[in-house]
Amino acid sequence: MVSAMPGIRCRQIEEDDVAAVADLLTRGFPNRNRQFWCRALDQLARREPPPDLPKYGYLLEIGGVPVGAILLICSAMRVGARLAPRCNLSSWYVEPAFRAYAPMLVSQALRHKEVTYLNVSAAPHTWPIIEAQGFSRYSEGIFISFPALNRPSGSEKAEIFDAHQRPGAGFDPFEQEILLQHAEHGCISLWCATSERAFPFVFRPRLVKGFIPCAQLIYCHDIADFARFAGPLGRHLARRGRPVVIVDSNGPIPDLVGIFRRGSKPKYFKGPQRPRLGDLAYTEYAILGV
Repeated sequence: MVSAMPGIRCRQIEEDDVAAVADLLTRGFPNRNRQFWCRALDQLARREPPPDLPKYGYLLEIGGVPVGAILLICSAMRVGARLAPRCNLSSWYVEPAFRAYAPMLVSQALRHKEVTYLNVSAAPHTWPIIEAQGFSRYSEGIFISFPALNRPSGSEKAEIFDAHQRPGAGFDPFEQEILLQHAEHGCISLWCATSERAFPFVFRPRLVKGFIPCAQLIYCHDIADFARFAGPLGRHLARRGRPVVIVDSNGPIPDLVGIFRRGSKPKYFKGPQRPRLGDLAYTEYAILGV
């Protein structure tokens, strides 16, 4: 059992803490410079979280000095006819001398029982730790797709255009807001419209191994929609230099050309709502560009 050190406490990160948290995370993640963390915290500052949830995350401090932090990206996603709170845990670090107090920080971050928590970038050495914290996998790996190689299905015609254009066919205003907000964060937000309705798609431009251009599927209404419109979407992305699309998956995706890699980038959740595949909206991939 860890004895409490005098002056130790966990609390929400406030605006005045941003510079100190940026310094702390720069020490904790040497692969990312301070400019990255300042930009990330600025992105969080621009967002308005659901009621009673933090704007930035939580801080562990001793004698008023920050020694640990965990960022949370909080949002409200639609579940059936209602909006449900969801938080992506990101960028957790505690100074080595105070690691024994790290559970206090995590416990504070996970205290809202009505919230579904996501961990979408857990390093392999942390998998046993987060599973011991009650997290479960909802995605076992990734599917590396080559959508431009998909042949058209039947005579159905689909038009691909930027999210800022208003579709002529029916669309969901909630999903339109998702597209527009993610476009502001540098994502590729698209409508795929048929004569009946418009389907939303969000992709994050990425580099695999630091040099292979690809796109990561951040949001769609249903993974089956991506497979259905893979051809036109893939050709649109290929013209923008992104011929490969990475999709979270639990196995090969029917009717989609590509390769499934089990155990690569598994995703975890804890809470009342199991996330669906094809929905990384408002996570660190989309908002912070990690």
